[in-house]
Amino acid sequence: MYRQQRVVIDNILPQLESGDFFIKRTVGESVRVSADVLPDGHDVIQAELLYKHSDQKKYSEVRMEHLGNDEYQATFNVQQQGFYSYRIRGWVDYALNWQHGAEAKLADGQQLKSELLDGVQYLKFLGKKVDASKKQSLMGWISKFEDDSAYDEAVGFAVSDELKTLFLKYPQRILANESKELRVYVDRKKANFSTWYEFFPRSSAPKQGEHGTFRDCEKLLTRIARMGFDTLYFPPIHPIGEVNRKGKNNTVNAKEDDSGVPWGIGSKHGGHKSIHPALGTEKDFKKLVKKADGLGIEIALDLAFQAAPDHPYVSEHPEWFRKRPDGTIQYAENPPKKYQDIVNFYFETKDYKALWNELLSVVLHWVALGIKVFRVDNPHTKPYYFWHWLISEVKKDHPDILFLAEAFSRPKVMQQLAKQGFSQSYTYFTWRVGKHELIEYVTELTQTDMREYYRPNFWPNTPDINPYHLQGANESMHLIRYALAATLSGNLGIYGPIFEYMVTDAMPGKEEYLDCEKYEVRHWDWTIENGLTHYITKINEARHKHEALQQTNNIRFCQVENDNLIAYYKWNDTRTSEVLIVVSLDSQYMQQGTVQVPLQELGIQQGQGLHIKDEITENEYHWYDEWNFVELHPNAPFHVFQVVKD
Repeated sequence: MYRQQRVVIDNILPQLESGDFFIKRTVGESVRVSADVLPDGHDVIQAELLYKHSDQKKYSEVRMEHLGNDEYQATFNVQQQGFYSYRIRGWVDYALNWQHGAEAKLADGQQLKSELLDGVQYLKFLGKKVDASKKQSLMGWISKFEDDSAYDEAVGFAVSDELKTLFLKYPQRILANESKELRVYVDRKKANFSTWYEFFPRSSAPKQGEHGTFRDCEKLLTRIARMGFDTLYFPPIHPIGEVNRKGKNNTVNAKEDDSGVPWGIGSKHGGHKSIHPALGTEKDFKKLVKKADGLGIEIALDLAFQAAPDHPYVSEHPEWFRKRPDGTIQYAENPPKKYQDIVNFYFETKDYKALWNELLSVVLHWVALGIKVFRVDNPHTKPYYFWHWLISEVKKDHPDILFLAEAFSRPKVMQQLAKQGFSQSYTYFTWRVGKHELIEYVTELTQTDMREYYRPNFWPNTPDINPYHLQGANESMHLIRYALAATLSGNLGIYGPIFEYMVTDAMPGKEEYLDCEKYEVRHWDWTIENGLTHYITKINEARHKHEALQQTNNIRFCQVENDNLIAYYKWNDTRTSEVLIVVSLDSQYMQQGTVQVPLQELGIQQGQGLHIKDEITENEYHWYDEWNFVELHPNAPFHVFQVVKD
């Protein structure tokens, strides 16, 4: 049954699916909330935004601004990790409505004797809210409202800004209506801004033919930190199965010395809570994590919930795996691909509670060893509600933990994973190459409701994906792809050193690496530096320097009449950091054009002038027109301009 109310609250934004899912923010960001708030008739109404952190008992209140057409808006800032709740309250403000009517009648030359008497009730209400001195003043005005000889003075006060201010400060919320409660989850800032570097720890050895160790990885930390990466992601570091082990280049029959696929987890040496014996000990691992932390790097681990046929789980908990009619366990498939060295967990098992709790204990095991970031392998092949439960359970006591969803799947599948709680998500950037498809995709990520819950992480390459446009590509193409990833998205990652060394040999006709590290130990000369490592370092320096590059959503694409050039303007919420990016998409030839600078967005009048500095070359320019000439060459195919207003 409806309550006695006069205000409808509708179309609240942001919210996801009527509040079934929470939106996301990071510490220090704001939540701008809007809604349609409308009464019957023409009375004056008020609306306010109420919000609080889950640790707080009392709601804070922010009066909402009327934008016209019955739309109201207000903003609140989030300063703590965890959940905030927010809702909207609206009411007919009879006091303001009375004052508004008095103003209109006065302007029309009407007498307000009756209106003054009617207004006494509102002054009496204020008298209960204000301090003693103000209350005495209001009592005096009540007397004048009731005294015909003080009519002119009373009318002046009735329509005064002083009285309006009191009505706004002390509202009488008669028959107020409140919306349902909505939620926002607040992560630490790294959820919005992170720079990932991936390599296989077993390929870290300084000598050819040796298996890398955590101690070898320690020696590479300085290089990775110097290049500006703050997250070092390792593929699975667990014992690798020996049954049905894959050989080099995914051959079915492995040779005796083949190392196997790290994602085929589990053997006689242990499972998901164990470390591959060739990499070192748990003590070595903790030492690596601590040293990385001292250099500003967090170690991110792969979370692959699958098993090799000889994983201890298979014999200890056979009910967690699906058997075929002949009694053998069904290995993983994604037809036509076959993964004979992997068996999947059977999430439909009747013993699912024990399975879920064991997998949760795997995460908590590594959290106890200092891990705060997980890259989750193929999360879309496990139940969505499992992930919602697991992530929620972990974050109850460990709000710093972040989860990256590795799911190159259908759009709605990827979106669903983000809604269920993943902190970051892989994207289609890897395959977006042309100007118009890049603009279309980034616009979708930043200008639809995806901006409220889907935090993209742009990867130019991965061990699984050697995209066609990088196969045989020159340094310029690698620069273009890194510059785009690093300036379009607050989160990015590369798989190295293959990327910066431009090792692009591919399996014929496939987007797969030849001699892929998934199937063998590779040896790299980690001392090599080249133009690409130089530019990656410079770009990462710019990312750490400018807050505008530490987020994704504040972006506007600029007009440039050359489809080989793409330009965009980015800013932080307070507009204290602004950058203008121009990238050539042509890795072979020089490109030139004129870029339309968004002067209105920048708050610059025509002819006022714009001082810009290229963060890569340190060259400085002054632009005085809306349209400005740019020229980019393959050896330096991008500008990262810091905007400094004259």
